[in-house]
Amino acid sequence: MSQTAEPELHYLEYYEDFLAKVRILSRKVRESGWMPDFVIGVGRGGLVPAVYISHQLELPMLSIDHSSKVPGFADELLAKVAGMTAEGKRMLFVDDINDSGGTIDYIRGQLAESGCDSTNLRFAVVINNQSSKVEVDLWADMIDRTKDKRWFVFPWESVGTKDSIVEEALSVPERLS
Repeated sequence: MSQTAEPELHYLEYYEDFLAKVRILSRKVRESGWMPDFVIGVGRGGLVPAVYISHQLELPMLSIDHSSKVPGFADELLAKVAGMTAEGKRMLFVDDINDSGGTIDYIRGQLAESGCDSTNLRFAVVINNQSSKVEVDLWADMIDRTKDKRWFVFPWESVGTKDSIVEEALSVPERLS
């Protein structure tokens, strides 16, 4: 796919379907035998599912904003989270999709540099790419990005203009080709 070709947009717009995926993730957390002390939403895409999961599990929620790249809203907070895990607090990070694995890999690296106790850490996503460079602990749906080139548009993203959605998709052509 060339960078100028329009991506195939796949809208995940039905609230009931999204809610079902959140319930799947919440059930998987409960059944895992590992209960977090906090749910952490990864901004932007993981914030909405994290809120739902935190309510479903009756747990407090924290957030980091990896996507904005604004100092003070991600790396510094990750250092605080790492300290909490070293004190024994369990953290469940939630994102919308594990696509290339870049976000989760970055977060894990920052946490490790700050002394995180990885036994107190789990990652959950709504959609997991089985060919991602990183693995997550829990997911609701599995895709294989080597075969599935759709650009997933989550309900909270679907309120944006089609032009902005296409622009975002085209900003990462390696996921679409």
